[in-house]
Amino acid sequence: MRSSKRILAIGAGLLLAALPLAACGGDSDTGGEPGSGGKVVIGIKYDQPGLGLKEGDDYTGFDVEVAKYVAKDLGYTDVEFKESPSAQRETLLQSDQVKMIFATYSITDDRAQKVSFAGPYLIAGQDLLVKADNTDITGPDSLNGKKLCSVTGSTSAKKIKDNYASGVQLQEFDTYSKCVEALNAGQIDAVTTDNVILAGFAAQPQYQGKLKVVGKPFSEERYGVGIKKGDTDLCGKINAALEKMEADGAWQKAFDDTLGASGLKVDPAINPPKPDACT
Repeated sequence: MRSSKRILAIGAGLLLAALPLAACGGDSDTGGEPGSGGKVVIGIKYDQPGLGLKEGDDYTGFDVEVAKYVAKDLGYTDVEFKESPSAQRETLLQSDQVKMIFATYSITDDRAQKVSFAGPYLIAGQDLLVKADNTDITGPDSLNGKKLCSVTGSTSAKKIKDNYASGVQLQEFDTYSKCVEALNAGQIDAVTTDNVILAGFAAQPQYQGKLKVVGKPFSEERYGVGIKKGDTDLCGKINAALEKMEADGAWQKAFDDTLGASGLKVDPAINPPKPDACT
């Protein structure tokens, strides 16, 4: 009798231990299939003015507006946003912590080995942010001997070191806002990432007149919607929503109300972009 009770106790303990694992698995917590209604969890940046910014309980920016439009078109009735730093985006998708990511997520061959992409929904270009009175940094090839900041998990700074200025000194932080704070404090010489991100920071009240975008883009960054690897059905539905957003004028309105407010203009020959075929 004693041994049978012991076996039951062990079995119950194993069952209880397994429950948290079961709760973490699958995608039920991040949203069901499109059209099923209910909640969807979407990854965004929390510290990028004009794109993805969290202030109190409010979320603003172009990525946020596109995410809301797509979620509604897919039939979801409740959107929950989750912070998605650059270095964690693949992990968040692979571990089913988010259903989709709209977080200045450039489509690259390396990333496409780990996740799939819908879109692109915006094409930006890499640029530099410097002090407003700076005259000696005119582009990526003028950065030798300078201190350059970008975020962990981004390829922007390494691209400059590899292709333009091998003598640049690289500094990494986990968020762009920390890079911009360091620039404003004179601890570094420049910040590099996409022009749309930099323009948003330069337009913030605390940096107006103090920082400027150099204004010479030297890459093409295609922002896609990150989804779990191989989910072509979700990809197709997102692409259809993005095309609808362009056709009904909602894309242009979202841009004008967010990034356009900073004075940024994008090339109408490539924006809004046509989504890629889902593979």
